[in-house]
Amino acid sequence: MATTSAPPPQTPVFRPFVPANETRPELTIRAVLIGALFGILFGAVTVYVGLKAGLTVAASIPISVLSISILRVLGKASILENNIVQTTGNAGQSIASGVIFTLPALIFLGFDLEYARIFALALFGGWIGVLFMIPLRRQLIVEEHGTLLYPEGTACADVLIAGERGGSFASRIFLGMGLGSLYTLFQNENLFGLWPSTPSKDFDIGPQHLLRGGSIRADATPEYLGVGYIIGPRISGIMLAGGVFSWLVLMPAIYFFGSHLTHPLYPGTVPISAMSPSDLWRTYVRPMGAGAVAAAGCLTLLRTMPTIFGALTGSFRAKKNTASTAAGSTIGEVPRTSRDLPNSFVYGGSALLVVLLWAFLEFKPVPGAQVGALANLAASLLVLVFGFLFVTVSSRIVGIVGSSASPVSGMTIATLMATAAIFLVEGWTAPAFGALAITIGGIVCIAAANSGDTAQDLKTGYIIGATPWKTQLAVMIGVVVSTFVIGLTLSGMNKALESFRAMPTPIALNAAALPEGLQDRGVFPRPHLSITDPSDSVKKIEINNATGYELINAIGSPTLEDGKYLLNRATGRIEIQWVQGIGSEKAAAPQGRLMATVINGILSRKLPWSLVLLGVALVLAVELMGVRSLTLAVGAYLSIATTLAIFCGGLIRWMVDAAVAKARERDRAIRAELAAEALAAAPPGAVVAILSEDELLRGDVRLTDTEQADLTNNDPLTDLDNEEISPGSLFASGLIAAGGIMGLTGVVVKLIESVGEDRGSNWALPRFSEHNPLHHDPVAVLMFALLAFSLYYFARKPLDQ
Repeated sequence: MATTSAPPPQTPVFRPFVPANETRPELTIRAVLIGALFGILFGAVTVYVGLKAGLTVAASIPISVLSISILRVLGKASILENNIVQTTGNAGQSIASGVIFTLPALIFLGFDLEYARIFALALFGGWIGVLFMIPLRRQLIVEEHGTLLYPEGTACADVLIAGERGGSFASRIFLGMGLGSLYTLFQNENLFGLWPSTPSKDFDIGPQHLLRGGSIRADATPEYLGVGYIIGPRISGIMLAGGVFSWLVLMPAIYFFGSHLTHPLYPGTVPISAMSPSDLWRTYVRPMGAGAVAAAGCLTLLRTMPTIFGALTGSFRAKKNTASTAAGSTIGEVPRTSRDLPNSFVYGGSALLVVLLWAFLEFKPVPGAQVGALANLAASLLVLVFGFLFVTVSSRIVGIVGSSASPVSGMTIATLMATAAIFLVEGWTAPAFGALAITIGGIVCIAAANSGDTAQDLKTGYIIGATPWKTQLAVMIGVVVSTFVIGLTLSGMNKALESFRAMPTPIALNAAALPEGLQDRGVFPRPHLSITDPSDSVKKIEINNATGYELINAIGSPTLEDGKYLLNRATGRIEIQWVQGIGSEKAAAPQGRLMATVINGILSRKLPWSLVLLGVALVLAVELMGVRSLTLAVGAYLSIATTLAIFCGGLIRWMVDAAVAKARERDRAIRAELAAEALAAAPPGAVVAILSEDELLRGDVRLTDTEQADLTNNDPLTDLDNEEISPGSLFASGLIAAGGIMGLTGVVVKLIESVGEDRGSNWALPRFSEHNPLHHDPVAVLMFALLAFSLYYFARKPLDQ
């Protein structure tokens, strides 16, 4: 008897929210302008928060939520317009992430961070990330729609669709921004400073000086509270564990064993007994933390190599299959939802970017880091090779693990290690080639970060029915707009947070014959300085003829820690240390320090290896305990003031999750009771098909959306366990935006005051005196606790419908 096999199941045809044959307003002027404003805002906030906390958070969901409300007020809002707004605005966050993770390394290598360089490299990297990703769109986004989920892109599409159907979530973000802004206005020391911005306690207990050298402090800012809530209690707890080890174990141990030394211990320049906790952190803990971050980054790279290799081979294999399929297909009219930017624009633009990059490196080199035309050509080609490689990898990986878990730092480390190894073989080991290597790594990092977010945006557009070429053009516009403010923010923070400190013991130096590791960078360019007195951190010493100092740069010196110093030509002594804003305790930039450590370790091999290897050993010990070491290493590098404040946000998240879980159990019990009553009240012979005994015991009863909303007083679209659009995440996003905006306002005020001082103006923002009755640490702790309570309260309060 003949048998016939059943036909294979047909894959369901995907249908976007907006059909391909339907045209709605999309790439409108108002959508581009609003998106550009969001790109400027979230780009600057990402730089500010990322330099301080070493972390960035996704911006697409908050931008989508805000866009829905704004366009709804303006009238005739379209879901495709909202998508253009979030696509344009989100470019600022992705470009800023790539910039702050790499380019600050130029400062740590002893070079200046110029605005024009930041702008150019961010623009090159951002556009390369978009152009290199466009040929991959059809395979990754369309052909593998059911395989590559792109979590952030899918969640963003859900938010946009919910907004199109009438959902409104923006009130919680605006509430967080309002409370956070009001709090920061009086908390930030660059603004009104009504109470201390960083409550702290330096330990020195009893006659035995217990825990001397240790300290506990918290940067009580709303952005740290919001970041901690979003990353959750586990990650924030591991970060705090690293801070506790550094500030309450390692630093007291350094003081205990070194306080009896009468001479400085390398790389310190003063005896340990004369050091404050901040001095101990800057001198000894920071190099150890950099070693820990570098080791953890390398382990992360090794751990993710199979994923990276699999993503690369999978993309090439899929592209080959797609090309074979296309060769046998007939050409017809391309639907609106399948139109990319033309190939001539993509390939021609990519070639032009490589040529422009070479010209920029050749004719606008890093000051003090000039190299030959051959090296610049090699750098341009390496950007092309590594850029294509890691754009392909990043675009695929984010579809599997999401943008937040994408190993962009690992790809950047791989780029830097390969580049530095090539330079080492060629004998290019001068400091200038370190700056060139960071330039290559920075562009590749920015390209990889932006290509991942571009893939997420294209996934969002695919689900809702957007036009691909309009989405791609919106990303490129967002890149151009955001790079303007990213460079300004980075340069502004470096200047506003800088300080000049009098050396506790001036060091005699012969400027005509500088020892190893010191470079003369010429006359100090500013006429006026305000120096912090080493015996009184509040007292300032004014110097009105600062051009009498020579600028000395220290990299790998056996007598001075890395940094910039001012040599008094009249006395022949180094009298002042110029502490850059980026790299200070207020803006530690751990990823930039990691990149500089990798470059120095390979090219110059001039590092405080004893401290670096301590960090490596710490990472190995943590890995043996089964804990992912990169988070703890970053926590060990950062100030405990940062990690403790972030942990407070994570603690609030844990409390909210516990309360929600308890409420859910109570709801299940109510459901079970209602179900039992329904069974008891059912007439004889009635068919009850929704319940089994096991379902009754679990309380797993299916209710309608209306019954669920009535029972839990919570709408299904805004359920508390939906991490992307939960009330707590939205309120926390508002806190982050508020802290970043007001913090940057304080930076601008500080810059205006600094420029005024250089020009002889005495204008300063009127601030509360440090002797006012509220300027005490307990007041700061109380106010931060009230802000944390507001986060807990509004995280549990359902969204208004």
